Amino acid sequence: MSPELRAFELTETNRDWLIHRPIEIAAYIVLALVLRFLAHRAIDRMTKPRPGGPSLVKPLRERTPPQVKGALLNERRLQRAGTIGSVLKSTVSVAVLVWCVLQILSAIGMDVRPFLASAGIAGVAIGFGAQNLVRDFLSGIFMLLEDQYGVGDVVDLGEATGTIETVGLRVTTLRDVSGTLWYCRNGEIVRVGNMSQGYAVAVLDLPIARTADIDKACAVASRTATRAVDDLASDVLEPPEMLGVQNVSADGVVLRLTVKVKPARQWAVQRSLHHAVLDAFAAEGIQAPYPVGRLYADSTS
Repeated sequence: MSPELRAFELTETNRDWLIHRPIEIAAYIVLALVLRFLAHRAIDRMTKPRPGGPSLVKPLRERTPPQVKGALLNERRLQRAGTIGSVLKSTVSVAVLVWCVLQILSAIGMDVRPFLASAGIAGVAIGFGAQNLVRDFLSGIFMLLEDQYGVGDVVDLGEATGTIETVGLRVTTLRDVSGTLWYCRNGEIVRVGNMSQGYAVAVLDLPIARTADIDKACAVASRTATRAVDDLASDVLEPPEMLGVQNVSADGVVLRLTVKVKPARQWAVQRSLHHAVLDAFAAEGIQAPYPVGRLYADSTS
């Protein structure tokens, strides 16, 4: 038999391995690349900056405070959409890769069931070994989906309180009033106190002497605060409310006055009202309390 005829017979016998299966494997690879490209393209379009924010975050519940506008609001939405988009891209890439590998193994005649069982065992082992990392990532995803906080919010995370600068899947960073930048792992955040959502309350505790006229002091404080908030109209939501006596001690009496204000503006309003009320108390002769030791020292001098 001639060599040409022998080569033809060999090709006919192994046509499945030499032609059909390589074409099938190449088709799976090309299909996987196309699926990955189309999915990433769709995610990029959903996270693309546009008026009103990326379309990816529009269906999600958002608690953006009213005073967060302009560049800061866009930064918050873009960061949220970018982080979620990164997670979606990674998930799509891993899913397409696993599907492609399993299809190629099946195409060359291998039983993929042992691989699936091994992958399950390996996943459990990795989950136990990196459970803190997995917890950080899962917590970060839920925080982003629920919009518990965002860039520019003033929050209390337990060990640290400050303004959020970045929100990531594993770590959230915030800067406190002294300028310290705190890195908080998302899995370690047990509670979040957001002082930039909805509204805030400026609480003024006003100490006076026990011998002072309480009714007069309440009237002076209420009247002064009502006049003072006229200059703070852009921050104040409701008129001041005098609650009355908050505490009575051996040193004096504490009066409490509250004002409903815009988020994160309670401290500025408190400082302004404290200054105005203290000046009014001094003008009306309402005495401040003194420690018992001070009274004793004055009586013996």
